[in-house]
Amino acid sequence: MSEDTIYTENDDDEPFRFNDEVARVFPDMLRRSIPGYAASLEAIGSLAARYVKQGTLCYDLGCSLGAASIVMRQGIRAADCRIVAVDNAPAMVSRCREIVEEDRTRSPERTPIEVVEGDVLDTELANASMVVLNYTLQFLAVDNRDEMIRKVFDALIDGGVLMLSEKVVDPDLAMEALLVDLHHEHKRRNDYSALEISRKRAALENVLIPETVKDHRDRLMRSGFSSAAVWLRYFNFVSIIAIR
Repeated sequence: MSEDTIYTENDDDEPFRFNDEVARVFPDMLRRSIPGYAASLEAIGSLAARYVKQGTLCYDLGCSLGAASIVMRQGIRAADCRIVAVDNAPAMVSRCREIVEEDRTRSPERTPIEVVEGDVLDTELANASMVVLNYTLQFLAVDNRDEMIRKVFDALIDGGVLMLSEKVVDPDLAMEALLVDLHHEHKRRNDYSALEISRKRAALENVLIPETVKDHRDRLMRSGFSSAAVWLRYFNFVSIIAIR
């Protein structure tokens, strides 16, 4: 695993992009930056075992390097299924295809994964028993988020599941400040310097736009989901399960 030193070496003011440089170090970046990330992946595998139905599709929207697709594949017990992994960043898609092929070679009998380069908003979704948006919605324009969730709802079969993970903000300003400080401490404990933390925060400004948990729950309910609950929260990162 290549070490994330992007914001040690890079002192320009460019916004965050999912380019070749990020693709090279992305697993290390996630491990050190997102508290609870490993737990969210573990849950995806468990949800796949429970909810994926025979003859249906599963979608990993904003798949990056395909970590969610791989754990879905490992969890699925139903026959005649397919996972569609979608991302709009060519560098991520290229590396994702390599990782998926490596996993297919190790276990060719498991559910196939198709990696697609494209915009998740333009991707046709249908006959889905499981959809994953793992830290993806936050990178869409706020005005497009209702459309994305409605599109997922319409594609899911009855009883299908959406796994939504997001960075959030707290409406209590004092609590939000505390949660941000705790997140920065988490990064420091994972050997990011104060300079790296500051530079990455600046790079993500206006690129990653978080919302409140209430915003997400309200959107899910408006879109028609029968139930939704936060199953994991670690500082200002949450994972939500929603059932059609």
